[in-house]
Amino acid sequence: MSGSVAEPAREQVVLLDEAGHAVGVADKAGVHHADTPLHLAFSCYVFDHDGRILLSRRALSKRTFPGLWTNSACGHPAPGEAFLDGVRRRVHEELGLELDDLRVLLPGFGYRAEMDGVVEHELCPVLVATTSTEPRLDPAEVEEVVWESWADFRSGVLDGTRDVSPWCRLQVEALPEDPLSAPGRPLDELPPAARPS
Repeated sequence: MSGSVAEPAREQVVLLDEAGHAVGVADKAGVHHADTPLHLAFSCYVFDHDGRILLSRRALSKRTFPGLWTNSACGHPAPGEAFLDGVRRRVHEELGLELDDLRVLLPGFGYRAEMDGVVEHELCPVLVATTSTEPRLDPAEVEEVVWESWADFRSGVLDGTRDVSPWCRLQVEALPEDPLSAPGRPLDELPPAARPS
């Protein structure tokens, strides 16, 4: 008797209305195109215990913004997954990191960016965390990483000498000068689809 091989689960994203309520799901593989619907995402800035930020260079195989430097990790919580659990899961999958002191700093951040006709359109709360673990990269997501002084990175982004992803630039402009010591925002300020139930 021959066994059947299960198909790998398709990664899905949560579709949103303009107020941040969930209105459906879509396969991640097909959601990004010229008219990408608004969907739920996150961006996480991970620091070590010396206060350095972990910067990631997007894999060269990425469909949008390949090879650009950006914040530590970005991703999409799965439908039905608690928001913070989704952040922890994706950071571990992409970077192999365990997160400590995970906090939301920009609960209502959203953006739209386009590259070669493919649009990113996300409500993308921004979080900060620390880690004691060393990165183990998923090469499908991350080309390379580097630990860097936050002050140096921030000043380079703000003065335009540091080339980063469009969402990272907007986030650095909006983040506190010292995000590592900034207090977290209440989870009820997240978009409705990301709030604890």
